[in-house]
Amino acid sequence: MATNLALDDQLIEQARVLGRHRTKKAAVTEALEEYVERRRQLEILGLFNTIEYDSGYDYKGQRKQP
Repeated sequence: MATNLALDDQLIEQARVLGRHRTKKAAVTEALEEYVERRRQLEILGLFNTIEYDSGYDYKGQRKQP
């Protein structure tokens, strides 16, 4: 999908050099992938302390079963 965006050329060049990308497209693609991955991680972190556990659950007993 072709998209025209007005992006900061200096910022893209810095990303391209730091990431050792040959093209601007590669730098932008990796930046977007990292952004999406980070947002997904934040969603997972939001789940902590939201799951109720059975305090009587014997996980060691489960390990002993064949």
